[in-house]
Amino acid sequence: MKKVAVVILNWNGLKLMSEYLPSVYRNTPSEMADVVVADNGSDDGSVQWVRQHFPQVRIIAFDRNYGYAEGYNRALSMLDEEYVVLLNSDVETPENWLEPMVAFMDKHSDIAACQPKLHAVRNKNYFEYAGAAGGYIDRLGYPFCRGRIFDTVEEDNGQYDTVTDIFWATGACLFIRREIYIEAGGLDPFFFAHMEEIDLCWRIHLLGKRIVTVPDSIVYHLGGATLDTSNPRKTYLNFRNNLLMLHKNLPVKEGRKLLFTRRLWDTAAMLMFLLKGEWKNVKAIWKAHCDFRQDRKKYTRHPQKNLLRVFPQTNRNITIDYFLKRKKVY
Repeated sequence: MKKVAVVILNWNGLKLMSEYLPSVYRNTPSEMADVVVADNGSDDGSVQWVRQHFPQVRIIAFDRNYGYAEGYNRALSMLDEEYVVLLNSDVETPENWLEPMVAFMDKHSDIAACQPKLHAVRNKNYFEYAGAAGGYIDRLGYPFCRGRIFDTVEEDNGQYDTVTDIFWATGACLFIRREIYIEAGGLDPFFFAHMEEIDLCWRIHLLGKRIVTVPDSIVYHLGGATLDTSNPRKTYLNFRNNLLMLHKNLPVKEGRKLLFTRRLWDTAAMLMFLLKGEWKNVKAIWKAHCDFRQDRKKYTRHPQKNLLRVFPQTNRNITIDYFLKRKKVY
């Protein structure tokens, strides 16, 4: 049995498969890892294309579309490898992308998960929005990265070339011990998409485990392949799932206080969209808060530990830093 399974979730992704799977297969050492395509009931011929062009790639074929989170949960429950990599179908991998992460995890048994540096496919000298050089959240629960705050993405000049503890690792290329993934409960299927990897990483920290970024590894991410950044559906999921994540991972009393404050800040975000004339995003945030009031009832267990009080960078308010203090970089 190989040590690593590189798992790509696919749903009608023929174009992305034909463009990005060749680099993944070519640059993933076969003696170390298997490449696995977990297919969510595609009907665009993408599975047939993989079988024809890459017969060595293992395929897990589901009968229907289970979504991103549940699709990965089902796929990983069927694997036995020590490590798994949740790799987006729009990620290009260069030579030596996997080996540094395997070597680091082999040497550090207290590390549950890690990520490489995430660069942009379109501009390979720059970090990519979805994870950059590792993720954090601020005191209000807003996510940001080393190398990306809000929409400002930095050029990689080696400023983040140290292995560093992070709050969350990008779901575009999440390297994780399979047993820890299962112990933490996997990705939350109710999230559908967006914030699901941050929620998982939060639960991993609550287990007492660490997550790091390994900068000797780099991959290139297209981004926006599922939902464009301007899509109101993306706005809705980001705001709703962020509220749900805070509700389920904070102690009850502290969570209530923070969620009250967050509603005020999210109202300010609505006003910003309103001033820009982006009515659909205004409605998306309003709907996110309305649905959150109902959806939160499904989560009844809350931890006793507040990670926002102890984790590095969680004392920041990136909204004030970014918009008032004009601090645009990490």
